[in-house]
Amino acid sequence: MKKFNWPLMSNNITQNDKEILIKFIKSSDKFTNGEKVKQFEKKWSQWLGVKYSTFVNSGASANLVSLKILSELEKNKSEVIVPAFTWSSDVVSIINSGFKPIFVDINLKNLALDEESVKKKINKKTAAIFLTHAMGFVGLSKNFLNYINKKKIFLIEDTCESHGINLNGKKGGTLGQISNFSFYYAHHMSTIEGGMICTNSKEIDSLAKMKRGHGLLRDSQNQKLINNVKSAYKDLNSDFIFFTEGFNVRNTELSAVIGIEQLKRLDANIRSRNKNHELFLKHLRKDIFFTDFDLKGSSNYALHLILKKKNKNLFKKIILALKSNSIEYRIGSAGGGNQLRQPYLKSIKKKYNLKNFTNTEHMHFYSLYVGNYPDLERNKIIKLCKVMDKINL
Repeated sequence: MKKFNWPLMSNNITQNDKEILIKFIKSSDKFTNGEKVKQFEKKWSQWLGVKYSTFVNSGASANLVSLKILSELEKNKSEVIVPAFTWSSDVVSIINSGFKPIFVDINLKNLALDEESVKKKINKKTAAIFLTHAMGFVGLSKNFLNYINKKKIFLIEDTCESHGINLNGKKGGTLGQISNFSFYYAHHMSTIEGGMICTNSKEIDSLAKMKRGHGLLRDSQNQKLINNVKSAYKDLNSDFIFFTEGFNVRNTELSAVIGIEQLKRLDANIRSRNKNHELFLKHLRKDIFFTDFDLKGSSNYALHLILKKKNKNLFKKIILALKSNSIEYRIGSAGGGNQLRQPYLKSIKKKYNLKNFTNTEHMHFYSLYVGNYPDLERNKIIKLCKVMDKINL
């Protein structure tokens, strides 16, 4: 059988994107954060269904800014609940913002935090739940969202790799107080590198825009706030009032131009990804692979090969089959599996018993994914499943 030559992502920046960008470069002399960024933010907000969006240079920066905002809004609380199965920047942003991460296991049906485990961890110290909508699955139920809202718990959604998911008609990224998206090259849409912070709160939006640009008051896009602060700090140059702790995580006009074009085909790309995923699950062996995912409202990111049972030899055979057929893959799925096993958390790991993270540990050692993207040839998906059929147990 001919080798697949199957990368994790293909053709996510199209020739049309390039031509539009070249045209903009030739006709403009401003390339830093400006009107195109504002235009992209507005169009993204309209697509998502929120009032405000702030374009930054990565999903990781969106995580960091969001947690820094949380640290200003929840000064008397010290803990943030987060799944052990997530990306490192989620955890790093929690720690760098002065919070203690409280880890919980996941549910295999949606690869998101186990809701009953979260309920047991909520206490007076809980500042927020930092939810990861992992791999294009909806990360929470309607009942759990109602539970969070009744408890008045701050919800931050990491929707970086799950653009377009929806819960009862509401898109992921509109369910909590803040949401984060990534526009990295391999995601549902791309600005090459980039991220977005989304909210319906004017206060949060003003903080996000200031923290994006060094903490400068003038970047808040909140004239009422600007006027009040100027009056209170008359001894300062009004153009250089650093109102809040900030960074430089701005993005550029160039990235915004690409984002505006990519957004036009995002819905169609999501439909293609979901069709690919449905075909994959239909033909995949159900005796050895986990396929019982909750697909309602999903927006697939990648095609998973998760063993139903622990079997090191079988997993090695799967890896060998992928390598021999030039199929790119990632072991452990999102973030490399269990974050508690990563070196940067070695001091925290001692406080946890990894046996309590049954599903996260299983994903760490017995799961991987291969790329899914709109122009993935459907016959490749069927052939991959046939390759898996031939593997001896």
